[in-house]
Amino acid sequence: MQNQTAVTQFILLGFTDVRWMQLLLFAVLLLIYFLTIMGNIIIISITLIDVYLQTPMYFFLRNFSILEIGFTSISIPKMLANLVMDSNTISISSCFVQLFFYFLVGIAELFLLAVMSLDRYVAICHPLRYPVIMNRNVCIHLVVWSWVGSFMSVFFTTVVITQLPFCGPNIINHFFCDNSPLLKLACTDTRLIELVDFIIAIVTVLGTLSITVVSYVHIISAILNMPTKTGQQKAFSTCASHLMVVFITYGSCIFMYVKPAHDGKLDFNKAAAIFNNVISPLLNPFIYSLRNKQVQKALRKAFGQRAQFFKGLR
Repeated sequence: MQNQTAVTQFILLGFTDVRWMQLLLFAVLLLIYFLTIMGNIIIISITLIDVYLQTPMYFFLRNFSILEIGFTSISIPKMLANLVMDSNTISISSCFVQLFFYFLVGIAELFLLAVMSLDRYVAICHPLRYPVIMNRNVCIHLVVWSWVGSFMSVFFTTVVITQLPFCGPNIINHFFCDNSPLLKLACTDTRLIELVDFIIAIVTVLGTLSITVVSYVHIISAILNMPTKTGQQKAFSTCASHLMVVFITYGSCIFMYVKPAHDGKLDFNKAAAIFNNVISPLLNPFIYSLRNKQVQKALRKAFGQRAQFFKGLR
């Protein structure tokens, strides 16, 4: 450690150093980011305005859309700025902040997806008791505890990482400050913190996924026992959107984090991270709006009222 200078900033390697490809990637990512923000804002607005969407299911969906906006805004704006300015540096303090909020919001999403599966379980398996069990106070507490659980999962390991010595090299083989490539740059043995991160990933990812799986085992069993095909189709339609989002979110998370650390290249992780950070937040509002008839009805009503308003101005 002697005669080595402490790192004050990192270089994010990103995807390419070819200028025209950087500008093309900037244009594509900017469009996707805009559509993601607008799509989730529409979901938030619709679930707030429409009286028929004032239910626990859409309360959780609204909070999930808020998380999606936050999640994609943690890494994408910085990447867009780096691409347009042809700069790929980030200060060490900004890197740690990005790392903390990336996992804070990401793990909160996993907890909230598990909560949404429990909500569907109660709605389908215990419909008569649903309004009592999933009352407003319970819903608010479940969202708050999703944040608390995420904070407890992230805070201590992030504090430990900020105390690690970084003395060079300072090149992160990623487009944002992820924990695995960051730990590779520490000038000390990081096997213990990597093990702790792996255990936390197992608990948070597979733990919340197990809640979803158990919930849907009971849900599918209850649906199959319904006497009418109409009831079965209605029950399946209310769960289809959530299941699609679960598959998309957990698929990339398991690929990226639920595996032991290795010394190989991180190019596949970067591809999975693009799907997790960019594509998934874009798809989710469209999945819920295209697959959910109540959301479709609320959207048609809202756009119809807006069209009437502008027609009246003419």
